[in-house]
Amino acid sequence: MNDVFIRGLHVNPRNVRAQSKQSHAHWRVAMAMGGAMDSCGRCMKISLVAMNILTFLGGVLALGIGVWIWVSRSFPSTLMSNNMFIASVAVVVAMGAAVMILSFLGCCGAAKEVKCMLLTYYILVFIIFVVMLVGGILLFVFRVKVLSTLEREMHASIPNYGTRREYTRAWDETQTKLQCCGVKSYKDWNDNVPDSCCVEVYPGQRRDCKYSQNPTTMYMDGCFNKTVDLLREDAAYVGTVAVVVALIMVLALIFSCGLFVKIE
Repeated sequence: MNDVFIRGLHVNPRNVRAQSKQSHAHWRVAMAMGGAMDSCGRCMKISLVAMNILTFLGGVLALGIGVWIWVSRSFPSTLMSNNMFIASVAVVVAMGAAVMILSFLGCCGAAKEVKCMLLTYYILVFIIFVVMLVGGILLFVFRVKVLSTLEREMHASIPNYGTRREYTRAWDETQTKLQCCGVKSYKDWNDNVPDSCCVEVYPGQRRDCKYSQNPTTMYMDGCFNKTVDLLREDAAYVGTVAVVVALIMVLALIFSCGLFVKIE
């Protein structure tokens, strides 16, 4: 009887290992995780992780440029009758933040070989890619519209100077930062030339230009051409970042799809 009891306590190590492997396999299936992959699958896995690192950096760059434009270069937006400029910059900021979060999800899905995470990642990347296309079209439409209406809108905003705070601030910031005066020239202000048209010697100190209007005391160039140049530069920055991030995201879509198929 003792011998039977001892044999009952004896456990075959091979059976233990087999049961352990079987339970581990069941756990991986339950978590939608794959098993071993061939060399092509491992290459896709490494490539997807690398693409997501590049996507994260691109998101940081897009977010940084969007915030920079919004904070430091959006001062002429009040002089425009539409909000397409702010809308296009908001798309860039949102895209940068979303891409940063999404790249982390992609790295986790690739590193852990979790199929459900990869599928979610693929769908979200595709959605963001479509949003980027819409943002690019919006930016193009905005640029064309600005070139055709900006001069008229700037002329229409001049009577609001001194009576409406937002227009007064927008004109002062535009003329100070772009070193310009009026729409085409200082003559657009007639006899009511703002102090922001006077040359700034140092912050808070300007030359007297109301009675002595010459290049040494007053900004002689109009603000229209300089504002157009500023908006074109912003569009170039945003467009370049969007194209680079979009290309990286296309590669990420390809690698995530390939890795999804390779995971057993």
